Amino acid sequence: MRVAVTGASGFIGRHVLSVLLEHGVKIVAVTRDASRLAELSEAVRIVEMDIAHTVPDCFEQMGCPDVLIHLAWDGLPNYKSLHHFEAELPRQYHFLNGMIKAGLPSLLVTGTCFEYGMQSGALSAAMQTNPTNPYGYAKDALRQQLEFLRSTKPFNLTWARLFYIYGEGQPGTSLYPMLIEAVSRGDKIFNMSGGEQLRDYLPVEEVARKIVQSALAQCDIGAVNICSGKPISVRRLVEQWLYENNWEIELNLGYYPYPDYEPMAFWGDPLPPCSVK
Repeated sequence: MRVAVTGASGFIGRHVLSVLLEHGVKIVAVTRDASRLAELSEAVRIVEMDIAHTVPDCFEQMGCPDVLIHLAWDGLPNYKSLHHFEAELPRQYHFLNGMIKAGLPSLLVTGTCFEYGMQSGALSAAMQTNPTNPYGYAKDALRQQLEFLRSTKPFNLTWARLFYIYGEGQPGTSLYPMLIEAVSRGDKIFNMSGGEQLRDYLPVEEVARKIVQSALAQCDIGAVNICSGKPISVRRLVEQWLYENNWEIELNLGYYPYPDYEPMAFWGDPLPPCSVK
């Protein structure tokens, strides 16, 4: 089996490649800058490609993969930017449409919990989506476009909605690396929100394993949540990180306001996809 991964040099992509190497499949890592994967195993074939400016034979350039794990998406973490549906959405559909029409049989695309909008509580993948920011809207629109495409050109589609992720290689603007940086500097306090919001967090290694398991199943799974199913307050999570790593820093709770683009309490309902265990 040949598996291609777009966004391969990104935060999640690197971990997905590591998991794929454990499965004995042929791996094609697609990136805009091959130098970012210079230290990768020689077992991985690197293809330098910008999906925003693809050529007609991009499917062939990737070696005609059996599965595509599509992680690439520009414009993050600015969830409110109109770029997501003005520029990114048409580029994404153009690329994936070309791959499907060229013969790609199985596709996994990462979506987002923001597709659910301001709905609270346990969120099932079967629930109606109602995105309230441009990023969530664009992702949900891409999913619908691919479902329409599937009615004219059958292929296996898994839409993997990601919740909250932390771990090695995460962008510096996220909570976990910001805490690590503050501890490394020797800061006495760490500014954060009130921390009472309930969220669904998974370490990136586990997220990568769930993505790979779903992709390699080559099933027509549809939408599925990549999540723990266990709500945890942000404050408790940060305190857990401090305890596990023996870090000493005082939390300055309430310094930042709660985000206005997400409800106070929501988490994923991890319905089992297809035959994946």
